[in-house]
Amino acid sequence: MSRPPGALGGLRVLDISSFLAAPQAAAFLGDFGADVIKVEPPSGEALRRIGASRNGESPVWAMASRNKRVITCDLNRPEGRDILRRLLAEVDVLVHNYSPTVLKRWDCTWEQLHALHPNLVMVSVSPYGHTGPLASRPGAGTMAEAFAGLTHMTGEADGPPMLTSIPLGDALTGIFGLIGALVACYGRDVNRLGGQHVDVSMYEPVLTLMGSTLAAWDPDGGDPPPTRFGSRLATGVPRNIYRTADNRYLCLSATTDRQVERILALTGRDGPQDQAKFARMADRLTHSDELDALVADWIAPRPLEEAVAAFVEARIPVAPVHDLAGLLADAQVQARNSLTLVDHEVLGTVPMATPAPILSDTPGAIRHPGPPIGAHNAEVYAELLGWDADALSQAKHAGLI
Repeated sequence: MSRPPGALGGLRVLDISSFLAAPQAAAFLGDFGADVIKVEPPSGEALRRIGASRNGESPVWAMASRNKRVITCDLNRPEGRDILRRLLAEVDVLVHNYSPTVLKRWDCTWEQLHALHPNLVMVSVSPYGHTGPLASRPGAGTMAEAFAGLTHMTGEADGPPMLTSIPLGDALTGIFGLIGALVACYGRDVNRLGGQHVDVSMYEPVLTLMGSTLAAWDPDGGDPPPTRFGSRLATGVPRNIYRTADNRYLCLSATTDRQVERILALTGRDGPQDQAKFARMADRLTHSDELDALVADWIAPRPLEEAVAAFVEARIPVAPVHDLAGLLADAQVQARNSLTLVDHEVLGTVPMATPAPILSDTPGAIRHPGPPIGAHNAEVYAELLGWDADALSQAKHAGLI
């Protein structure tokens, strides 16, 4: 029996964005069956030449442009923008990351495109959004993490703020672009609201990550804003990364009264004196360093697997701190196929996160990695614009595609 089409089958997306954040929004749509058409310059998109390279190819391009049909068009030329407007008549969603200044210069503002294509959903990704005094300021996910306060909250308590070691801001922005596109399409297709402009800043998704920290701070109470505390939480203990006897690490977070009761029993520290200091939330917060050290001292002489097994048996939330090799080998990851090893004719094997969440009947899938430059020119231009071989040849000869 053949698998049904993806949940987003029939949705057509035009992706004219570059780099990492916005292209991932389009890729997420493609993972669940949308027909995503990627437009890049005739010389190729910049992401093909940025970052890690293997055998002359970019694995990040292969990831961010997965499941897309790739065409070329020079949008810096008026003729290229004419082609863009014609393509927009054939699609449901436009994804881009151009500034308001560039869109105005191109005569491709939201107001102009909405007048031409009233049902179009336009997903605009930018560092600070398309309104406000910073609307045209350049930036990236890294700036978003810093601007929104996440960097301030990351690092040791007595050390400087730290950036994450992954492009977290970019990936998170892509997820919010996906959410915005789907919400706008639902409003259009179910509630007959017409097309909408989905204005995705890169810093506001990071603010969402900061939600509980923001809510816990009383700006009118006179207390200073919260700050970084290493791997711990000022409002919950124990919660930390702990070194094991085999020089590995586990992550533990057990901050409720019942969980702490079980930790005290497991570690043999459940006498009346320890109960008085640690059993209740208000008491243990005043002895947080002592409780954290107690847990660390119990873990330190035990190898990782033994310590994790003991905490699991005691119903304590715990996990090994995986490196990528450990993640790939983990039985849970393998059982759920959480990682997909994608074959690429030049790169070889490229590990990618399998599309999540898992849909019971139409799960997402990575059908192919990012294609070569212009791989689908003939196919897409014939399908959407009715070009024959002569029209395609003329456009290519003119340097337009």
